[in-house]
Parts: sequence; structure tokens; C-alpha cells
Amino acid sequence: MSKTEFRMPKMGESITEGTILNWLVQEGDTFEEGDILVEVATDKVDNEVPAPSAGTMISHKVASKDVVPVGDTIAILELSDTASAKMSQAETSSNKKQRDDNSLPRGEMPKGQRGVVAQANSSSKAYKVNENLFISPLVDAVARKNHISYEELARITGTGKDGRLRKSDVTNYLNEGRSFQFAQPVVEPSGFQVPDLKFDKGTGKIVEMDRMREMIADHMVYSKHTSPHVTAYVEADLTDMVTWRNANKLKFQEKHGEKLTFTPLFIEAVANAIKDFPMINSSLDGKNIIVKEDINIGMATALPSGNLIVPVVKNADKKDLKGLAAATNELVGKSRSGNLKGDDMKGSTFTISNVGTFGSLMGTPIINQPEAAILATGIIKKRAEVIEKPEGDTIEIRSMMYLSLSFDHRIVDGYLAGSFLKRIADNMENFDVERTF
Repeated sequence: MSKTEFRMPKMGESITEGTILNWLVQEGDTFEEGDILVEVATDKVDNEVPAPSAGTMISHKVASKDVVPVGDTIAILELSDTASAKMSQAETSSNKKQRDDNSLPRGEMPKGQRGVVAQANSSSKAYKVNENLFISPLVDAVARKNHISYEELARITGTGKDGRLRKSDVTNYLNEGRSFQFAQPVVEPSGFQVPDLKFDKGTGKIVEMDRMREMIADHMVYSKHTSPHVTAYVEADLTDMVTWRNANKLKFQEKHGEKLTFTPLFIEAVANAIKDFPMINSSLDGKNIIVKEDINIGMATALPSGNLIVPVVKNADKKDLKGLAAATNELVGKSRSGNLKGDDMKGSTFTISNVGTFGSLMGTPIINQPEAAILATGIIKKRAEVIEKPEGDTIEIRSMMYLSLSFDHRIVDGYLAGSFLKRIADNMENFDVERTF
């Protein structure tokens, strides 16, 4: 038996970190191969991490609610020598790949990490930004030898001229136990600060937020604080679409084995509009606008708990109606059964929230960061409408729906938002009632 570092596993193609939810095996307890050691959350998906073989839990290196990067040590296990050798071999290969990925000309910091330096207090668990950090070849060599990433290296206080890192700074840091290994950046206050007002919040039953509700709350507050929200509205006549769907939903299911809801029809109309107005399909990175090549539509889905989750239909513009129906039905089913994977919710470039599902006439949705806009579709309601015809105006019963587009005014101006929203409505109104599937 030998002691082995148990590291945070990679649980998705784009997952870089996870939150420790609960340790199921406590320090000193034994376990068998396949026993669940810990529960880890990535975004809104919970994962169970099994034991690689039988052994004993020596110590936990992180606590519940800690956010841990993929590959960092989360526990020390005592496993059989065979199992330890296999884990060490796998980790060595993984570490080699990570070092290769970080390889840069000596003396240069990776893009996005240059200019970060630790505070003077070496016992602190945070670091601040400095614009003039430089890594010498000697310091770089010491860091590589001890497997210190550029990000961690940038957190060490430099004692050389102008705060420059010296070899002694790095060796002292190693001797002190690498106190900045899990440091988080210090965000300096800027602009408007929320005053500490003392409100009378009243009394009543206390209901503690679950983890998902906490994440949703944080995401919504961040979005409103980050993006200047503006909402535009339009109404669309969906009579032809409703008539076609009602006449063909049973035939569609018999032929393709998929339910035909309005969601794939809405996604189709939105994806086609995005192709006409690609700047909507973007996000902001500093002073640069990233216009996405892929059109991945997120669809806000309500869970039985009342929380909302956003699975993503990838490459929506390249799917036909059958493909869109299959994708939306699968994602909704996985959402409600709790079987969504991390990658099912990654990569969205534009989001649709169907508030009409709850009977709402319209909504003012909050942007799903880091996207530029989000569409809310209201309830489809029959109303008496004035229809203009060459022979004169008539009043008819039509199936009408309000569409509302919230957009980030840093990226999208009113003309683009209004034109895009109108194009979605036109796509819905000009539905081909003769289409086949």
C-alpha cells in the first residue's frame, strides 16, 4: 500500500473546474473500488467521482463548497501499489501535456496571464494586477522544474527591482508551502458601489436556497451589473404556423418518432434570422467583439424544482426540422430527469426563453452571459385582429404572440436589435403551410 494524490478529474470537454459538494468517504474510512468518494458540481450538473480501487481515505485537501481546478489534488488516498502506479502514470502523462500546452518562449507570460502579481503579504490568499511583471529565463527554469504554472508563478511577490521576480523569491515560495497555489484574484472596487442599506426584511418561514438557485441568482445579478439591458418588443401572427403544426404533429410523430412542439419551429426561425444578422451571435471580450461562427441555441427549461436550466442545441442552423425536434426533445427529457452532462449546457451563442409556457403574455428576460441577446416568446393567444386586404379591411380571429428581445447595448444598437427581432417575426409569419417533412 502507498499514498497517492487523488486529483480533480476532467468531467467534460470544456470543464476547467468543479465545486466540492460533499465528501461521502471521510478521513480514515476505507472504501472499495467503484465506491463514490466525493460529489462534484460543474456548472449545474452534479457528478459522482468513484474510487479507482480499494483503499483508505488519508486526508481531504479541500472542503465542501471549495472551487477546485481540474487536475489539482483534492485528497490523499492509500491504495494498492498496482493502483498507485497506474494513477501516477496517468497523472504524469496529464502533467506533461499541460506543460507542453503552456510552453512559450522563455521570458514571456501567456496571453491573459501577463501582468498579474501577488500582494506583498505572502500569507495572503489573493493577488492583484500589476502591468509590468517579467519572467526571466532562470525563474522560468525553476518554475518548470517544480511544475509551477505561469498563473501560480504570477502570484508570487517579487523582491527585485520594480517588483521583478528573482530565483530566491521562487525558492522561498516553495519552502513556505506554495501558499498562492489556490489563490483567487482581488477585484478592486470601481464605479458604482451598492450601499449597505439596512432593510426590514420581515419575518416568516426560512427557506434556504439550494445550490442551483444560488448559482442562478449570482448569474442574474452579474448579468444585470455587466450588460446595459435594453428590451425591444414585436408581435407576430402565428396563425399559419399553428394551423400547420396542429395538422401535422401526429403524422410527424408517426414518421419520425419525435413529438413536434413549437420549440423546434421557434429555434428554426431564430437560427435563420441569426444568419441574416450575425452580429447578434456575438459576445464581448474587453474592447473586442467576438462574432461566433457556430449558431448554438440555448433553450431555457424549467425543472420540477422550479429552477431553470439552459441546455444547448448545437449547430441549430445546420439541422432540419426532424433534427431540431430530436435535439430539443432529448435535452428537455435529460433536463427533467437530471441526466444532463456538462457539455449539454456549454457553448450557447443565443438563448430563447419560452415564458408563454407559464401563461405569460410577454417577458423581459435577463441576458445569458456572455451572449449579446436573449429572446422571450410569450403565450400564443387568439385575438381579433384587423387584416388589411386589397378589397378592404376585415376583422379575423388570429393566433398572435409577443416576442421580446433583451440585448446588450454595448454590442447591439437599437437598429440591429429591431431589425433582427422583426426578421424573426417575419420568419414565423411567412411560415410555409405546404412544407413537407
